[in-house]
Amino acid sequence: MSIRDQQALLSPVERDLRLDLFRGIGLWMIFLDHIPHDVVAWLTLRNYGFSDAAEFFVFISGYLVGWIYGPIVAGGWFLAAVKRLWRRAIEMYVAHIMLFLLFTAQIARTVRRFDNPMYEHEFNVFNFLSHPDELIGQAILLKYKPVNLDVLPLYIMLVFASPFMVWCLVRRPNLTLVASAVLYVLSRWFDWNLASYPPGTTWYFNPFCWQLMFVFAAWCGIGEIDKVAKWVWSKAAMGLAAAWLIFAFLIVMTWHIHALEVLIPKWMIKLIYPIDKTDLDMLRFTHFLALAVWVTHFVPRRWRALHATWLRPVILCGQHSLPIFCLGVFLSFSAHWILTQYTKGVWEQLAVSFTGIVIMIGAAWLLDRADRVPNLFVKVTEVEEPGTALQIAPAATSAAAPAGH
Repeated sequence: MSIRDQQALLSPVERDLRLDLFRGIGLWMIFLDHIPHDVVAWLTLRNYGFSDAAEFFVFISGYLVGWIYGPIVAGGWFLAAVKRLWRRAIEMYVAHIMLFLLFTAQIARTVRRFDNPMYEHEFNVFNFLSHPDELIGQAILLKYKPVNLDVLPLYIMLVFASPFMVWCLVRRPNLTLVASAVLYVLSRWFDWNLASYPPGTTWYFNPFCWQLMFVFAAWCGIGEIDKVAKWVWSKAAMGLAAAWLIFAFLIVMTWHIHALEVLIPKWMIKLIYPIDKTDLDMLRFTHFLALAVWVTHFVPRRWRALHATWLRPVILCGQHSLPIFCLGVFLSFSAHWILTQYTKGVWEQLAVSFTGIVIMIGAAWLLDRADRVPNLFVKVTEVEEPGTALQIAPAATSAAAPAGH
């Protein structure tokens, strides 16, 4: 094994706190967006542009995969990347199944306690409560998904395929990105999607289309974006991005203020609608890219505020995204039934939203403290001959390195 190959595994990867920050913001937005008719949800991105927290998560996940595992694959350790990424995909799969079981149990308990069948229809668990044996099997196959549980299966599919994406990106980055775009176009043209349940339905997040966001992010993560940085952050590009953000804002305002609809020409309405989330409409994709151009301009990697106390809570949430996302799903439903069964006043909406975010912060803090507790376990290995043990020790140490990232 060459020194270069060892460096791919042993070199530390500096954490970019911006990714944790915006992942934490995305978690808070998802929690608020999942509470119907919540006044605090007006603070989330979807009310002011075409994209929302879904693009946040897919892009950040893809960027991290390219940034961390690009050097590992380039160093000749493809199987090490497969092992780590597939382990992460399995973790997300187990989390999804556990979340599915606990979430449906939470809804079933609420239905019985308040004698209100609205919840089981609203969250698409009516069939599960009627035929749990069949629906558990469909859930294991990632076909049946209650409302608010659609995004984790998408991440599972993308992370499972990511080692092969990175392998292609390391060798032919631009060609791989073009192939991803071609798959996106063909998927929209021929309506390719994965089957869901009940029969005749498909995945809410089409993985054949959303892979474009993931691959583009990984393309940026391996360093290809640096080659075109002078054009991406040029005055002309940033001006175009600003104009696109303003246009998106004006269009979205017509959704909230119907009197403004008359200002939109009919030809434009036919051109831009429907703005499809399932197949990642280009309006959503380009809106996120325009937003990313300006955000990265104002929030550099060495931004001092990233280490400030007031941003620590949201960064902590972003650093423990999977458990905090699962917790947020429970909290959003709890807030929903509290507002539905008791009162929908503004103060009550503020109270449940604030309480939910505080609980998420508290859980993230506990997880962070748990990570700081040392693992007092000795690694058990087979007894080897002294000469053989000395020869394999460096390789064993190197192979274990990716698991820490």
